[in-house]
Amino acid sequence: MNRQGPEKRILCAEDDPDDRLLLTEAFNESGCVAALDFVSDGEEALDYLFRRGKYAKFGQASLPRLILLDLNMPRKNGFEVLREVKSNRRLRSIPVVVLSTSTAEADIQSVYDMWVNSFIIKPGRFDSLVNIMHLLGKYWLEVVELPDSIVGDKNGE
Repeated sequence: MNRQGPEKRILCAEDDPDDRLLLTEAFNESGCVAALDFVSDGEEALDYLFRRGKYAKFGQASLPRLILLDLNMPRKNGFEVLREVKSNRRLRSIPVVVLSTSTAEADIQSVYDMWVNSFIIKPGRFDSLVNIMHLLGKYWLEVVELPDSIVGDKNGE
């Protein structure tokens, strides 16, 4: 089933400006066809997802098809964001991939206990990051079928 809907969007919650730049460059080089939206902390991520404040203009039909989530962010950390996303009926079907420098087994176990879809340790090499972005885009945006509540119905609503 190949559904047509609104533009594919990825929400990337990342507070480090250098990491945002690297992710943008890797994403562009990966050939992934989607819009990459950045937020710089957990509170802003939730505003984006719940369409509050400056994100209210996006309306209900344009949820991201994927969330890339850093764990260590100000205001609300990635654990808190993940908890709220996975406990919300409207948002819980959005795939969440943690992209973190943490290698702590406790962090990995904790996010899987909260129903994260994947945990990826940020690679040290740019070409590895490009490959990860390519694989994520290919899998989550082209291969996986998501519910209409995320991708919009057949009329693009």
